[in-house]
Amino acid sequence: MTAVLAIDLGGTNMRTARIGPDGLPGPAENGPAPGSVGEFAARIGALLRGNDIDRLGIGVPGLARGSVCTWIPNLGFLDGTDLAALFPGISIGLGNDAQLSLLAEATLGAARGRSDAILLSIGTGIGSAVLSNGRIVRGSKGGACSFGWACGEIDDPGDERNGWLERHASGTALDAAARSINLVDGPALIAAARDGYAAAVRALEAPMHILGTALAGAVGLLDPEMIVIAGGVAAEMDLLAPMVREAMNRQLPPHLRNVDIRAGMFGPKAGLIGAGIAGRQGPDWGDIHG
Repeated sequence: MTAVLAIDLGGTNMRTARIGPDGLPGPAENGPAPGSVGEFAARIGALLRGNDIDRLGIGVPGLARGSVCTWIPNLGFLDGTDLAALFPGISIGLGNDAQLSLLAEATLGAARGRSDAILLSIGTGIGSAVLSNGRIVRGSKGGACSFGWACGEIDDPGDERNGWLERHASGTALDAAARSINLVDGPALIAAARDGYAAAVRALEAPMHILGTALAGAVGLLDPEMIVIAGGVAAEMDLLAPMVREAMNRQLPPHLRNVDIRAGMFGPKAGLIGAGIAGRQGPDWGDIHG
């Protein structure tokens, strides 16, 4: 029987789990992210051998092509690393963490049964992915549909590590908006807005309107059935979605308005579940009908 190891690799942490017969991960092991290629190979190699694994699915916080990590900003030692060479004889499904989160939501979660969807994972930054005609869009270099880099400001000087939308509508941006009205952070801003504090509502509306305006361009380009929100703000979509929708609909024609916006079903487990699906499907993962 095929055995799959799923890995959700972040910039600071790494979660691993064996995938059960139902396609869902068993108990996850959490630990710090590796600090070198050698440590990465040793830790994963031990898990593969110790669990009699023949398939590996892994989500990374950056770009991948085939079995090669091409650009991992917070784990630069992995750039150019070919996992097939590190783990010979193992079938590998490697991809961007947001793409694998959407794979999970489209296969088993909030977007199940849909053929066209956008996922935004909003945390410290903004991760994103697109499902089009039943397949995850990866692009020529693995970086397709990176909406965090969308820009709506012609004079913006740019940044090599963080895109314009990321700088204006991520969790980090919500923290900055909170501090502008003397609140501690984004969660405090959201809590104050829920309590009806007018200054907090206005401070929250600004980044959400920016997000909605940028999403209008994505909706106009892709015509999705739904937008799935993952990451730290997903639990707050009852408050935030109307703000996003107001700005998004203002920039769209009637036939593209009112796209379903909802929180993902799997929360922080989506990346691990998606890694398991990618591991089971192998290098050509991404077809939700496959």
